[in-house]
Amino acid sequence: MKDLHMKTITNTPWDQLEIGMEAEVRRICRADDFYVFANISGNMNPKHFPRFKNVEGALKEPVAPAMWVSTLIASALGRKLPGPGMLYKSQSLNFFERAFAGDEIIVRVKLIEKKPDYVAVFECKVDTADGKKLVEGVAEVFAPTEPMDYVIDDLPGLIVQRHAIFDKLLKEAEPLPPLKTAVVAPETEDALLGPLLGYDHTLIDPILIGDERKIREAAEKVGRDLSGFEIIDEPSHRLAADIGTRLVNEGQAAALMKGNLHTDVLLGAVVKRDGGLRVGRRLSHVFVMDVPGLNHLLLISDGAINIAPDLETKVDITQNAIDLAHTLGIREPKVGILSAVETVTPKIPSTLEAAALSKMAERGQIKGALVDGPLAMDNAIDLGAARTKGIRSMVAGQAEILIAPNLESANMLAKELTFIAHAEAGGLVIGAKCPVILTSRADDDKARLVSCAVAALYAHRKKPM
Repeated sequence: MKDLHMKTITNTPWDQLEIGMEAEVRRICRADDFYVFANISGNMNPKHFPRFKNVEGALKEPVAPAMWVSTLIASALGRKLPGPGMLYKSQSLNFFERAFAGDEIIVRVKLIEKKPDYVAVFECKVDTADGKKLVEGVAEVFAPTEPMDYVIDDLPGLIVQRHAIFDKLLKEAEPLPPLKTAVVAPETEDALLGPLLGYDHTLIDPILIGDERKIREAAEKVGRDLSGFEIIDEPSHRLAADIGTRLVNEGQAAALMKGNLHTDVLLGAVVKRDGGLRVGRRLSHVFVMDVPGLNHLLLISDGAINIAPDLETKVDITQNAIDLAHTLGIREPKVGILSAVETVTPKIPSTLEAAALSKMAERGQIKGALVDGPLAMDNAIDLGAARTKGIRSMVAGQAEILIAPNLESANMLAKELTFIAHAEAGGLVIGAKCPVILTSRADDDKARLVSCAVAALYAHRKKPM
């Protein structure tokens, strides 16, 4: 038995087809449709993509690919008349005016002839809702001979990987003055590419600290001239990290960036009692993510520094993430404190800590955000899941910050979103005198750039602790 809530399409078999029968479908042109068509067809004409500029430099709406428009005829024939089970024999088309993103398209098909061997001939017309004639033609199809139906919900959905939220962050950061950044041990190609990309986009102004011979060899391999860059020669990674923190304390740098050295060596210099960059709050790492399917940034913490944080440490982890969210334009972020379940139970200690953090936010011990927990992952980010479980709050189903129970869960969550859900991720260490940019060899160019952009926005917008 079919679920009554599912939409089922049915066909009109050959013996029920009558000359003059008509069908119509309507479709809104969307830029995402053009991206999908480009991936399927290989047609990479820039006129079909958003923000296309003509020769005068004026922005134009993307033009709907003509062959994409013509495929909508198949939608009318395959879904409406004759419907499921039909197969194409031939089609002839004439194209007239063009459709653009935002246009509503109307497709009409009309049965004009029945031929031997179950061949049905249809007159086809495609117009916009405001009257522009786009396509006219004739299609011959082999009509289905038996009843057939299809449940539309059985068709998998598609998510277009565009990462427009990160593009917005980069656009906001690029007009800012470049952030003077001490880059520690950029001695390999991967480690040097990050600061060079940030420099090329006017996000950071790097000071390169490390083994000068290795730095110049890496630059030669990537084809870059370092004659305009300040280089401080220090082969020892530990001493190079100390130099980086000293430059920040002396006001010669406003950020640190990790190169080809162990994270604990860099952060060891940051947390030193003498000469370090501690300001009283526990350091924590925040993944800043642009996840396909979400229309907002998603921040995840702490996946890199605090292995098994206690309640006091989680307060700092949460406040650090909130402070970063403020500088990224989220005025009152919604914070979900994660656990395996959404009910408080002594058998799962993370639920007790989540409830405590939620209550501490109510009492003003955590500021500048809406905090709720414990929440399981599903009801933290999906409104439907939250409603199904009867959870109603300003955070459930809408979380913009996720605080994980420990380092392993936060790190796995961020990496799963990156490598399975195709999210882009930048990262920053918060809680020190300056932002600390941590990049990975697995990061692509966009992730490296966004980490620099997030550091620049945080440094220029943060409020004193």
